[in-house]
Amino acid sequence: MSLEPKSVPTQTCPTCGTRVTATATKCLVCGTNLANSERPATAPRPRRGQPANNNIRGARMPEVSLSLPVIIGLMTLFLIVGGGLTFLILSQITPAAEGAASDATATLSPSPSLSPTPETPTATWTPQATATPSTYTVQDGDTCLSIATFFRISVQSIVLENDLAATCLLSIGQELRIPAPTATPSPQATSTLSSGEATVQACETTDHVVQADETLSLIELSFGVPAEAIQEWNSLASDTVFEGQFLIIPLCERLVVGAATVTPSPAPPYPAPELLLPSNGAAFTLENDVVTLQWSSVGSLRENEFYQITIVDITAGDNTRLTSVVKDTSFNVPESLRPNVLFPHIFEWRVETVAQIGVDEDGNPTFRSGGPVSVVRVFSWSGDVIEATPTP
Repeated sequence: MSLEPKSVPTQTCPTCGTRVTATATKCLVCGTNLANSERPATAPRPRRGQPANNNIRGARMPEVSLSLPVIIGLMTLFLIVGGGLTFLILSQITPAAEGAASDATATLSPSPSLSPTPETPTATWTPQATATPSTYTVQDGDTCLSIATFFRISVQSIVLENDLAATCLLSIGQELRIPAPTATPSPQATSTLSSGEATVQACETTDHVVQADETLSLIELSFGVPAEAIQEWNSLASDTVFEGQFLIIPLCERLVVGAATVTPSPAPPYPAPELLLPSNGAAFTLENDVVTLQWSSVGSLRENEFYQITIVDITAGDNTRLTSVVKDTSFNVPESLRPNVLFPHIFEWRVETVAQIGVDEDGNPTFRSGGPVSVVRVFSWSGDVIEATPTP
């Protein structure tokens, strides 16, 4: 014998779907009045062993509907409330900011006063500390020129700093004081130049490095510039120069007479030309229409350098002399020098290198010697007797 539970009739709330008793007049969840609502038939609970009825209605959420005027009214109220709050906040911040600004503003009015004209400050040169010379130990193969080149200074500064001789002889292991290069402050630019500065600026100059065995006299000869001018432009205390020394050559100081000039090229000291032909004491007769003089080359001559040949007729006694310049190493004696007598005349000749440095007032080129003169050789040359013109 089995006891079955007693089935209680129920109904479902049409609004929220809550199941309540069949006699309930109001939904306990959403408060819907169930007295006037149509009560749907409630299916009895299935007995044990019978299939359950799955057609069950789901719960529904309460729906709230607002009309358009209500929505507009709510939005208007929200804007009004927000605007009022913003106005209150700003009205409290503004007085505080104005009070702080008024406190920071100076209330004193300055009285007018005469301002003195400021003076232009004068630049004052501050002397720099002099660098202490460094030391260097002379190594095998060192020379004053190689040391000066390595330290980017002049040979003269090494000689003066170490009280050396003008030849600047060094020994291995010798301690040398190397002066530091002194930086020269650049002068301030000026609108006008003095007469001396204008002359220096207008002068054409060139740089020259003193070579081995080169003297100031030889540099004067190479450039055609007086030694005194080179000394003055380079602030030299004497006419002694050192190998590797840098010199400024003022080309505007050249010894040139006349308007036309030829710019000389720096030339090394050439050796004396060696005379080849004819041999010393050679004799030429009337059969020899041409006498050719030959000598050896001293090197590659520059554009303004030549060989100068000097031929003197010793026998004539009137100092008959011929001087000519050529680029080649040979010269043909002109036939005009051949004597008009049967007995020979003795001629002497010599050769030297020269450099053209300008022209004279007549437009003839002027030269300066470019090295030692060769030895003097002689030759004889005889001619024919000129027959006297018969008297009619």
